[in-house]
Amino acid sequence: DPDMPFVPSIPEDQFILVEEGDPTVIPCRTSDPDAHVTLINSLDKAVSALYDSKQGFIGNFPAGSYTCKTVVKGVEFKSDEFLIYILRATSQLPVEIEALKTVYKTGETIVVTCVVFDNEVVNLQWNYPGKVKEKGLIKLDDIKVPSQKLVYTLTIPEASVKDTGDYECTARHATKEVKENKKVVITVHDKGFVHLEPQFSPLEAVNLHEVKNFVVDVQ
Repeated sequence: DPDMPFVPSIPEDQFILVEEGDPTVIPCRTSDPDAHVTLINSLDKAVSALYDSKQGFIGNFPAGSYTCKTVVKGVEFKSDEFLIYILRATSQLPVEIEALKTVYKTGETIVVTCVVFDNEVVNLQWNYPGKVKEKGLIKLDDIKVPSQKLVYTLTIPEASVKDTGDYECTARHATKEVKENKKVVITVHDKGFVHLEPQFSPLEAVNLHEVKNFVVDVQ
């Protein structure tokens, strides 16, 4: 089609997510397989890359915006703009789970944090006693400075004894068959208690002027 040399692209094709170091395709395809197409970056400079009219430009491209252009009968045409976003993703999934405390009383708020390091492409799922009732509130913080980490925070308000059990987070790599899970055991008591361990007998004898220590361990 000389009036539309570039095949129209859908919005999903214009945002290209690629893992660090992986090749990708900028999908500016032409209706004329013999068309001469040039790839232009955001600085309006030509970029050298392999071109396939059925796929587009293939190569390792830095993050940024790209446009394709071609000339038909002396008229220049430009494709839609394509945006490449480079995602940091390692082959391994370093994951840590943390609970500020593991013993709670009824009515307190349980907070468990799961942190994924050096990856931006992760699917994370929680398993915990109150999941069926969707009792937990989940928040994600994407921290990039000083290093990349995804911080998933699970909060259980108004805890009850039924919230006692395993709290587990499972992280799955979005593009590789890699997963990692971590868990912590949380105990919720109906009420607080104190445990005493006296280190002396009910009846103790002492000599005149003797100094005697009575020790009690309180937990």
